[in-house]
Amino acid sequence: MSFDYLVLGAGGHDGLNTLDIFATLFFFILLMVLLKKVAWGPLMGIMTQREELIASEIAAAENSRQESQRLLEEQRDLLKEARTEALAIVENAKKQGDASREEIITTARTEAIRLKESAIREIDTEKERAIAAVREEVVSLSVLAASKVLEKEVSEEDNRALIEATIAKAGEVN
Repeated sequence: MSFDYLVLGAGGHDGLNTLDIFATLFFFILLMVLLKKVAWGPLMGIMTQREELIASEIAAAENSRQESQRLLEEQRDLLKEARTEALAIVENAKKQGDASREEIITTARTEAIRLKESAIREIDTEKERAIAAVREEVVSLSVLAASKVLEKEVSEEDNRALIEATIAKAGEVN
């Protein structure tokens, strides 16, 4: 075959062969239809599935982000609540400590006053006992001294009554 045969066509005329053009066009369209049914449809289906998968993953990621944000806010609220509760516990402990301290101080003061009053009463009692003992001793010594001064025998009971009366009058003067 020569080059002229291809250019001139199979029939040997000059110009365009319309039959070849239509046949080529027919096969091209047939090829496009077959490609559309066999390759293009499944390819577009795969692309659609891929698009849906990506869209669902983006939606899941957004949902996950929103859930994480919600949980973060929840944790912040819980932390704030825990801090507030801890401050309240500390404040309550301070108040209880102050109240206990005041109660202890009040109890100690009351006990000190009671002990002081008890000591004063005991001192007064001992003072009265000492004064009575001293009076008794003074009476005895006075009776002895009076007996010796008078050198006469006076009954001890009379002397004692006389001296006690004298001491009582002396005590009233003081």
